[in-house]
Amino acid sequence: MVLEGLGVDGDHPHLCDTPQRTAEAWRDELCAGLNENPFSLEVFPTEEGAETGLVALNRIPVKSICAHHLLPFHGEATVGYVPNGHLCGLSKLSRVVDHFARRPQLQEQLTSEIAQFLAGELGAHGVGVVIRASHYCMEFRGVNHPGTMTTNTLLGLLNDDPILRGEFMGLADAAP
Repeated sequence: MVLEGLGVDGDHPHLCDTPQRTAEAWRDELCAGLNENPFSLEVFPTEEGAETGLVALNRIPVKSICAHHLLPFHGEATVGYVPNGHLCGLSKLSRVVDHFARRPQLQEQLTSEIAQFLAGELGAHGVGVVIRASHYCMEFRGVNHPGTMTTNTLLGLLNDDPILRGEFMGLADAAP
């Protein structure tokens, strides 16, 4: 329908299979998060008496589709939490970001969904998520300017404790 709306010859050899390829790309890749079964994190108890400080993973790739314009946005996330008796595997933090990003999404909503999910699954003392992303809906249409949008959601101690908040935001701002 998009090709028809553009007035493009859908019978052209390079375009005749485009509708099927496009549908598969959207279903299997761009919006794969819509088709995934909800999952829960595998958590591990911390050792008795062990004090565990902030756990954070930087530079998690974020790739999503703007829900308003169906154009890509991409960037990086920093995800962290202050454990409350449980830890999760580090790669799971990256998987959570992918799960919520791979669907039509708003960056502000994405940031909050990741934080809320982790807070619920981990029962952590605090959770923080920072996402920095460039949006094609701004760069290739409308104002046609590049820019990076930054969003954050801080819950529990990462919101309430200025020292932990500063530590997390410092990690999120850290150069590679």
